[in-house]
Amino acid sequence: MESQFKILAELYGKLIKPNGEILNLGLLSTKYITDAFAEYYIDCLQGLETGIADFKYHDSGTGTTAEAVTQTTLITPTGVARVAGTQVEGSTAKVYQSVGTITYDGVYSITEWGLFNALTNSTLMDRAVFTAVSVTNGFKLQFTYNHTALSGG
Repeated sequence: MESQFKILAELYGKLIKPNGEILNLGLLSTKYITDAFAEYYIDCLQGLETGIADFKYHDSGTGTTAEAVTQTTLITPTGVARVAGTQVEGSTAKVYQSVGTITYDGVYSITEWGLFNALTNSTLMDRAVFTAVSVTNGFKLQFTYNHTALSGG
């Protein structure tokens, strides 16, 4: 009998305008983790890697290429610095949640997001592509990433 352990990835978003107005963007993506993260995870279980808790750095970009498990970076990052998200247990003990808020310094049409384990030269855990969100200087996008381990069969 085959085990049914699976990972569910969900990305939610909020647009925060400079005047404090918040627009809930809802669920932006429900895709899957990258091959690079899956291999990193297995290496951690074998004791060959450490730092699984470092996957908290949020980045965004303007690329529109569809998600693929083979991707290792964003397609077109904005160049705005990655931000470290807060890390908490989500709605249950099987949910890892990271919330990161990126403040923009120019005009962008944000269409992609990624979660990494460092500010630079890092492993991409997940990448999402979604309908464009227009931002200008001073706008913020708050990304909430839920990574759920589904046990059972």
